[in-house]
Amino acid sequence: MMHNRILVTFMALVLPVYVEAIHGMYPFGHPELFYKKSNCKPIPTTLLLCHDIEYSEMRLPNLLGHETMKEVLQQASSWIPLVQKQCHPDTKKFLCSLFAPVCLDELDEPIQPCRTLCERVEQSCAPVMSAFGYPWPDMLDCSRFPEDNDLCIPPAIVDHVVSTTKVPKVCDACKDKEENDNEIIENLCKNDFALKIKVKEISYINGDTKIIPETKSKTIYKLNGVTERDLKKTVLWLKDGLQCTCDEINDINAPYLVMGQKLDGNLVLTSVKRWQRGHREFKRISRSIRKLQC
Repeated sequence: MMHNRILVTFMALVLPVYVEAIHGMYPFGHPELFYKKSNCKPIPTTLLLCHDIEYSEMRLPNLLGHETMKEVLQQASSWIPLVQKQCHPDTKKFLCSLFAPVCLDELDEPIQPCRTLCERVEQSCAPVMSAFGYPWPDMLDCSRFPEDNDLCIPPAIVDHVVSTTKVPKVCDACKDKEENDNEIIENLCKNDFALKIKVKEISYINGDTKIIPETKSKTIYKLNGVTERDLKKTVLWLKDGLQCTCDEINDINAPYLVMGQKLDGNLVLTSVKRWQRGHREFKRISRSIRKLQC
């Protein structure tokens, strides 16, 4: 059940962004792709999608038509949630072969993913997308890729390889912690703000998760050093959000109680809880908020 709710959030919040990311992809096999002068560039550490990939230099323009590293970084982060879903062990290899294609000085043409690599990833990951109304994108039609040969990136030899990818840790702010009344009040008091929100948009910037709440759904419970001006266009940050998971934010329509601190002008989350009306813990939290005396 929890797995399904995570996927709902992933589809609702992230998928429209990464479908747009491939919208401008070069048609594979078209000569204009090869006429553009490509340069070998070191894969930056900030390209988290392709962190620890098996090669160190990538080709620009890439196979998605991105001509600058800035474009690559902006678009690639939107695909990280799909890799984290672990729908296939080769998802990362396939996506990186497009976003950060291997670059070899002695080859003029880019090395594309083999058709079977695409097909195996599509077979496992397309159902995750289609279950929520998003088809496998046309620009990733596997027939566009070359049949297996020595000049394409193949899939793993075994079809059903057990993934050795480490499961991302749970973000500190999202850990499910049982708290008594005194601990709840202590947590409220040590933070600068406490808000009840609904999520409008989630994106990723430089490895952090950026959360924009619905303006009309926002309820303010506590402000300390945070002004109404700070909240006029509220942007909340979950630090290093791409390096961890937050199952608490698993329903775009659900309300959340978020707490945090103002650090260097940013509202940084330290606690995220899904607000469950009538739930015993939230009855206690409501009582604690009403009698809050820090």
